[in-house]
Amino acid sequence: MKGKLLATLLILFLSIPAAASAHGAKISYQITKAIEITATYDTGEPLSGGQVTIYAPDNPSTPWRKAKCDENGKYIFIPDPSKPGTWDVQVRQAGHGDMIHIPIGEGTAEAASGSTGYTPLQIVLMAACVVWGFVGTTLFFARRRGS
Repeated sequence: MKGKLLATLLILFLSIPAAASAHGAKISYQITKAIEITATYDTGEPLSGGQVTIYAPDNPSTPWRKAKCDENGKYIFIPDPSKPGTWDVQVRQAGHGDMIHIPIGEGTAEAASGSTGYTPLQIVLMAACVVWGFVGTTLFFARRRGS
């Protein structure tokens, strides 16, 4: 009896959610003649001093430039206009960070105006998966009630 009570208390204790203090990160960008990126944690706090690594489209495995964000989480750079394509910018600080893909060249204005980064096919597929999940869950619980 005492063992069952101890096991029950241990299961209850382990099932209590603990508060986690983790940070995600967000990076946004603005295109002018230069590109200004702003890196913040999910809480809105800037990634001040975050390490910026920029990869050019013609060599995505070797950094084109390395730098640091200012105290507001901002960094400005001018990409090489002779290298059109998608520039990858990564910002990291203390194990937190993110990477953003910035199209430079033809169609830049359309890509920077609020694109989600997903193709229409991907969006339809994700919506279908969500609907299928709701239907499957409903059928599962409805079947259990009928038995």
